[in-house]
Amino acid sequence: MKSRSVIGVDGGGTTTRAVVLDDRAGELGRGQAGPALTDADGGTIEIDALAAAAERAAENAGVPLPVAALCAGVAGVGREAERTAVQAALAGRGIASTSRVVTDAEAALFDAFSDGPGILLIAGTGSIAWGRAEDGREARAGGWGSLIGDEGSGYHIGLRGLRAAVRAADGRGGETELLPQLAAQLGTAEPEDLVTWTTSAAKSEIAGLAPLVCDLARTGDAIAATIVDAALASLTNHLAALLARLAPWNAPPGFALGGGLISPGGPLRDALVVATADYPCVPLAGEVDAARGAALMALRRLLEKD
Repeated sequence: MKSRSVIGVDGGGTTTRAVVLDDRAGELGRGQAGPALTDADGGTIEIDALAAAAERAAENAGVPLPVAALCAGVAGVGREAERTAVQAALAGRGIASTSRVVTDAEAALFDAFSDGPGILLIAGTGSIAWGRAEDGREARAGGWGSLIGDEGSGYHIGLRGLRAAVRAADGRGGETELLPQLAAQLGTAEPEDLVTWTTSAAKSEIAGLAPLVCDLARTGDAIAATIVDAALASLTNHLAALLARLAPWNAPPGFALGGGLISPGGPLRDALVVATADYPCVPLAGEVDAARGAALMALRRLLEKD
């Protein structure tokens, strides 16, 4: 019998995750691979990573390929030309009978709210907010890439931490533990070594410094706290923008938080919940799973064709 399973893929700047669902939305298996984005602007998408995660998920699920449908939620595919190119490349891998590509935020929003209203904020390697109004209108805020956007993201926090560290080395900044702590984590002996490391570091590696900056902020480092406070302000601005653009709301919408910084257990999760406590929305306690959301989108389309 031909497979009725579907695969959802979440391709981001740090890790690519995939999940296989049966035709009743039951989870059969998962797999993962390296980052789907390989440059600082999110402009190079690694099809091999998307395919590898999907193939490993199918293998772990014991499901033969091709499955009935695949949907990949990928950061960096905001334009139709990018989606079409990635979709064509995935179709050529023989993983699924039909393939679809959406943004990672769209997939995560579907996991959190299905077709209903709500606002999703993602803060991981990058940052973006995506929302749906009660009348079905959709809008986004942020997601403009690391050069002109991604405020409040792990990449921006890590980069600002590095900048503060070298300013401290010059005596141009306030007293901070960022320099010795970053040097210890990266194994650099001299401040000048940070230049060499940063030049060759992937975006995900710089974003990986964000938890250290957040930890120092919590222990009273004033410079680190300034960086974290700025990140929180940027993220709350994402939320405020969509609450205004998607109004009116007859009831406070749900507010879902995703990405490594603000998912349950993330270093900025609790602080962001506190920072948005007075906003007219209701934070969701559960974890947002963009891979599952993408799989559910694939399943929805499959069932609509029956």
